[in-house]
Amino acid sequence: MDMPGIIDTYFEADRRNDADALLDAFAVEAVVEDEGSRHQGVAAIRVWWVAANKAAQYVAEPLECTVDGDKALLRAKVSGQFPGSPVMLTHAFTIKDDRIVRLEIL
Repeated sequence: MDMPGIIDTYFEADRRNDADALLDAFAVEAVVEDEGSRHQGVAAIRVWWVAANKAAQYVAEPLECTVDGDKALLRAKVSGQFPGSPVMLTHAFTIKDDRIVRLEIL
């Protein structure tokens, strides 16, 4: 699948449960929106990511990606310890200077 390298970095770090590598993919003041909550800055993103991993013990499998300028939409099959697993989620990324500046998980 053809996806921007920084998004591949994000999913590879997520798969390895490597918080430091995952956070390196984000700009310092990046924003993540997931499940109705907003997390801004790498410290808040770390707290969100660690809590999500602990609660759901999920695995995200990227399936398809479309890129339009600085925006990328990626559909992933997400399986884990949560009701309705597995689910298909869309990850809407905004990238600037080879860093993720925004991620919205729908």
